[in-house]
Amino acid sequence: MQWSKEEEDAARKKVEENSATRVAPEEQVKFESDANKYWDTFYQTHKNKFFKNRNWLLREFPEILPVNQNTKEKVGESSWDQVRSSISRTQGTETHCQESFVSPEPGSRGRSAPNPDLEEYSKGPGKTEPFPGSNATFRILEVGCGAGNSVFPILNTLQNIPGSFLYCCDFASEAVELVKSHESYSEAQCSAFIHDVCDDGLAYPFPDGILDVVLLVFVLSSIHPDRMQAVAHRLSRLLKPGGMLLFRDHGRYDNAQLRFKKGRCLSENFYVRGDGTRAYFFTKGEIRRMFCEAGLHEKQNLVDHRLQVNRKKQVQMHRVWIQGKFQKPSPWTP
Repeated sequence: MQWSKEEEDAARKKVEENSATRVAPEEQVKFESDANKYWDTFYQTHKNKFFKNRNWLLREFPEILPVNQNTKEKVGESSWDQVRSSISRTQGTETHCQESFVSPEPGSRGRSAPNPDLEEYSKGPGKTEPFPGSNATFRILEVGCGAGNSVFPILNTLQNIPGSFLYCCDFASEAVELVKSHESYSEAQCSAFIHDVCDDGLAYPFPDGILDVVLLVFVLSSIHPDRMQAVAHRLSRLLKPGGMLLFRDHGRYDNAQLRFKKGRCLSENFYVRGDGTRAYFFTKGEIRRMFCEAGLHEKQNLVDHRLQVNRKKQVQMHRVWIQGKFQKPSPWTP
């Protein structure tokens, strides 16, 4: 559902009003330095009850599944029809951000050339031990896994697909513990670990260049805008050639942005909630520039407008989300 010009003008005016008064710079420091503590408190309070499971992931992001005939048979015809329909719906949206690279042929994900990063990890000094998922043939990383609202729908889908492995991380230790203590968590197919994606010096428990998919859903918006580009660059290095970064997050003028009161704005389109957690509201152009600068090709980048109705309160809410798919190119070979 697209907004009318009048609705968009009203939303813009509302944002101008609620961002006119900014949080004092000396107060903003604590929201950055103690960001993990605020999210720890959030998960201590809400456990895994706040967010619903994201059972829509496969519909919107069929790339979560390795594409081959065996997969089709294992997930069932009805599920695969949804995947195939979603793939055909998003074809034709690719934008090449770098002329020196080309994307691999459709269906070539997971069949790239030998990976020098992987060889160095397994043969280099002090790195001879196998890493979690080292024997897998299809690897996914979810960044900012929270209490596992994406993790367990994904594991439920991948459980009958041999060779698949899911990594998931969060900088809130309470969130990671909730994932590990879940009855469906299995170290045979999943590795949950504490990690701050803003700290470029922190090592991942696997080498660069081996991931087929990076899932970044409602995570980047919680990071300070000045640190987002570095995060995009780091995640790009984790992908193998042909690998996909799947993105979904808050869009500009989403109802959540319009509801902020004066005095909660940190900087332009960046706010702090009452519990100390933060949220940024993106445009398509910002997302395109960020991931293209990180060396990825735009395969999909859209604004998802939804009208939600709270029948109990008799309230209509305009929701706006940005959804994108960005692929790591393969070097051109004759």
